[in-house]
Amino acid sequence: MSDLAITGLLILSLFLILGSGVWIGLTLSGVAWIGMQLFSSRPAGDAMAVTIWGSSSSWTLTALPLFIWMGEILFRTRLSQDMFKGLAPWVQGLPGRLLHTNVVGCTIFAAVSGSSAATCATIGKMTLPELTRRGYPEKMVIGTLAGASTLGLLIPPSIIMIVYGVTAEVSISKLFIAGVLPGVLLAALFSGYIMFWALRHPDQVPAADRQMGLLDKLRESRALIPVVLLIAAVLGSIYTGIATATEAAAVGVVGSLVLSAAQGSLNWASFRDALMGATRLYCMIALILAGAAFLTLAMGYIGLPRHLAEWISSLGLSQAQLVVALAVFYIVLGCFLDGISMVVLTMGVLMPTVNAAGIDPIWFGIFVVLVVEMAQITPPVGFNLFVLQGMTGKQLPWIARVAAPMFLLMCAAVTLIYVFPGIVTWLPQQMTAR
Repeated sequence: MSDLAITGLLILSLFLILGSGVWIGLTLSGVAWIGMQLFSSRPAGDAMAVTIWGSSSSWTLTALPLFIWMGEILFRTRLSQDMFKGLAPWVQGLPGRLLHTNVVGCTIFAAVSGSSAATCATIGKMTLPELTRRGYPEKMVIGTLAGASTLGLLIPPSIIMIVYGVTAEVSISKLFIAGVLPGVLLAALFSGYIMFWALRHPDQVPAADRQMGLLDKLRESRALIPVVLLIAAVLGSIYTGIATATEAAAVGVVGSLVLSAAQGSLNWASFRDALMGATRLYCMIALILAGAAFLTLAMGYIGLPRHLAEWISSLGLSQAQLVVALAVFYIVLGCFLDGISMVVLTMGVLMPTVNAAGIDPIWFGIFVVLVVEMAQITPPVGFNLFVLQGMTGKQLPWIARVAAPMFLLMCAAVTLIYVFPGIVTWLPQQMTAR
């Protein structure tokens, strides 16, 4: 059977099993089993057992449940209320005023969460009622939140970066540090858009609250100091080489527990809920990763990644054309799959092509995270759109439309990191030089 026919059969099997309502992780294992059974001489059961055990027992992967748990603990603190109160005085003087709390709040929470859905829910719970009550235009409030909440994927610690690092065999610590400057860049683009909109529509921006002096602003922001210190401890320990990503995750969990206890929000119920929430989410992701590892092995035995790489090489695409083609591919794929599934499904196939094209795997990881971010706000399966629909009651097409400017800004960010790759690679290189 030709490679095209094998590929078509496996893709058909994938969509048939997914369409029947089977979990994504089990679907990937099922497709891999079909491929191994039909097109490989190795026993499928033996290959599945060895591969799933190997992927599940990875020490590097230990960082994932720990960072998820840290985010779950902080999600149940008073962080969201304290954040609005602490940020509002500092952004009053900017064009757009309190709309910037969406961007700055998401940037800060992304650095302790790792999940764009959690970032969207937490910051939305804080800003949506407050900004609506103060008279800010609904389309700007929801649109900027939709875009800014995707920073949860880019600013470390990021769940999807850990998934990429494990599947592509890239240093997670370097990926985390590589995401800092692109994350700040994207946040700056979002804030710049708010300023541009506010200068064009000054009549739609409510009047500022009372002016505060520096001491008053610092007093209002004192509740944010522990969170900022926690972020600095986690990222600083990775950057300086004191701790690996897994060890830094453990520091983050202990710090979040201390912070929660200091705020008085740590009790048996909140501890149990955070632990169970993290367990449920990690089990879902671990099942997807195990299935993807088995599928990657099956495709390797069949030879599909090598044949695909040879076919793409035969097209004679330049590096820029390849990047554009992959961006379009991921954006389209994001209309049907969530970000983690997209990464684990494609890395085994695409990494040989990416390496052959001379693309830095660290840079490619940040590129993938950026285009997966775009998929978070593209219908019909944009996860952040679903979160916002549940919080606001608005229709998905309307939310997608008001988030469209944020999507275009993400396209601009992808262009910038391609033209100036040092935005991604400079900090990891400084780590290496230390």
